[in-house]
Amino acid sequence: MLRNVRIIATYFRLGVLGELEYRANFFIQVFESILGLVVALGGLTVVFAHTENLGGWSPDQLIALVGIYLLVGGLINLVINPSMERFMQDVRKGTLDFTLVKPADSQLLVSVQRVEIWKMVDVVMGLAVIGVALVRLQSAIGWGETAVFTVALFCGATIVYSFWLILATCSFWFVRVENILVIFQSMYSAGRWPVGIYPQWLRFILTFLVPVAFAVTVPAQGLIGQLNGRNLGLAIALAVGLFIVARLFWRYGIRFYSGASA
Repeated sequence: MLRNVRIIATYFRLGVLGELEYRANFFIQVFESILGLVVALGGLTVVFAHTENLGGWSPDQLIALVGIYLLVGGLINLVINPSMERFMQDVRKGTLDFTLVKPADSQLLVSVQRVEIWKMVDVVMGLAVIGVALVRLQSAIGWGETAVFTVALFCGATIVYSFWLILATCSFWFVRVENILVIFQSMYSAGRWPVGIYPQWLRFILTFLVPVAFAVTVPAQGLIGQLNGRNLGLAIALAVGLFIVARLFWRYGIRFYSGASA
């Protein structure tokens, strides 16, 4: 376990050093993050100019949801998205050999091999928005709420990671899996709103086929005290199950890899 932590820390440090070569990207990222926040909050302003609540969510509760949307999106684009893109590129070019021959777990290596440090701006901004929402809600978050939120957020991150790993592993058989990941990114934008406001068929897709609900809505419910034990248990079970499936599928997929040394 300690070895894995050192590996993650090493890749993170290398990612930081690599991104520091292009410091202008920081200002570009700040602009993009602020623009995304303005668009999200602007949408809320338009909606609540005509209603007092949306699907049982108050304006301040939806601000908290937007904060979690930015936080989770920042984590995805910080390490999951760039690492999976690099992995699929290595499979296509036959350069995954350099990862597979290293004396460490190959799944771990491909999962953290690239870090875009400037995406931390989204993470920090998401935390700031969550803080503002809690102040406006005048909510005192106790140990219970904090624990539920933390568990729900961790489960959501695990579900998203496992989902991405399963899709990326398909690159052992298909050439252009990146197009599927683009579809996921597009559907993730639906997470700016509670999944419960969508039609039943779309709610099913965003819950079980593209797990946006578990990534954003469920942690938001935990933060504001609306998450019941049944849904939290479902999130935990799905996170554990999907991670096991992703792990088994990964180990099955690498058997079909033919690289430069094959």
